[in-house]
Amino acid sequence: MAGNHDHGRRGANSRALTIALILTGGFMLAEVIGGILTGSLALISDAAHMFTDTAGLAIALAAIRIAQRPADSRRSFGYQRFEILAAAFNALLLFGVGFYILYEGYQRFFQPVEVQSLAMTGIAVLGLVVNFVSARLLAGGKETSLNMRGAYLEVWSDMLGSLGVILAGIVIYFTGWAWVDPIVAVAIGLWVLPRTWTLLKETMNVLLEGVPGGVDFDAIARTVESTPGVAELHDLHVWSLTSDQTSLSAHIVLIEGADGDAVRTLVATDLASRLHIEHVTIQTEREDCRGSGSTVYHSHKSGPA
Repeated sequence: MAGNHDHGRRGANSRALTIALILTGGFMLAEVIGGILTGSLALISDAAHMFTDTAGLAIALAAIRIAQRPADSRRSFGYQRFEILAAAFNALLLFGVGFYILYEGYQRFFQPVEVQSLAMTGIAVLGLVVNFVSARLLAGGKETSLNMRGAYLEVWSDMLGSLGVILAGIVIYFTGWAWVDPIVAVAIGLWVLPRTWTLLKETMNVLLEGVPGGVDFDAIARTVESTPGVAELHDLHVWSLTSDQTSLSAHIVLIEGADGDAVRTLVATDLASRLHIEHVTIQTEREDCRGSGSTVYHSHKSGPA
């Protein structure tokens, strides 16, 4: 039953992402063409921002589909890390787009370009509608999937960019202040770059097998060390294959007379119930196996986490 439920949920999420991707990607192209025809850099910069959403939706959709492929003799962990590789590539590409928007905005302060404000505003209004529809489609899966939640937030945040372009179009129409267009464009660029940097840092941390964000390494150590039957902990490693799957491996030295299978079960149960880490590999030892090349974790027991 659980397997069927998960399959149904992934199918629903996949359908919602596919529709949102078609809507967002199609309108992104329309914004690029509209920005060129109307002379609006703000519209082009919003299209660049919408490109981040399109890429994010594509990554989320690919992650759902590729993650279902089984592990094989060449990739024993399966294909789930494709999401991280695609996100890292996306972040590098977006840096180039963001800096280009900032450069063009700077140039337009000194060489203003006539902007067709009514057409610019109309296109942005349509973009706002597309983003709203996409957000509604993705809202159903955001509570059960981090992948879907990220896609939902991408689309939701893009609505702010569309609102910025609409505001610029209205101001230019009534005042003729063409300089408002590059200001909005630069503002959108400055908003995209920090998000891109955060995305790059998170993907690099996963690729370097760093401790996932929000995971308390010391709390994990205390939880393991406080388990009955554990005398000592070493070679503790915590990493993630994808953005939402934390893995752990550790060596524990048993107290004399302790049952290894029972202790491993207790450790795994505690990690799952108290810290929500379910993919664990525990090696039990009667004597400390550490050699000169071993990674040693020095902790101070302070009771359960």
